[in-house]
Amino acid sequence: MNMLFVLLQEAQPKGGMFSGLFPILLIMVVFILFFILPQRKKAKEQQKFRDELKKGDKVVTIGGFHGKITEVKENTVMVSLAPDTVVEIEKSALVQNASQVGGQA
Repeated sequence: MNMLFVLLQEAQPKGGMFSGLFPILLIMVVFILFFILPQRKKAKEQQKFRDELKKGDKVVTIGGFHGKITEVKENTVMVSLAPDTVVEIEKSALVQNASQVGGQA
């Protein structure tokens, strides 16, 4: 019984409580830096894009339809997909046109 107690004491990490928490804290910091912050930045960029939509902007829906905005409402936009084809689409279903990304028009 004493031998088991001695073995269990030796198996515990040396250096106290902080040496055991350091790897966990390091993983949390890496997770925040590489996953949460970039995702938050991307969400802010998308929201800014949706807030700045105006008549004549070229957009792409999340379904892949390309069109041009003909009218902007509070939560929706009217998008011309083809001649004589105008549909109402939620702003949240729009993404920036790939040809406009990076300042190109």
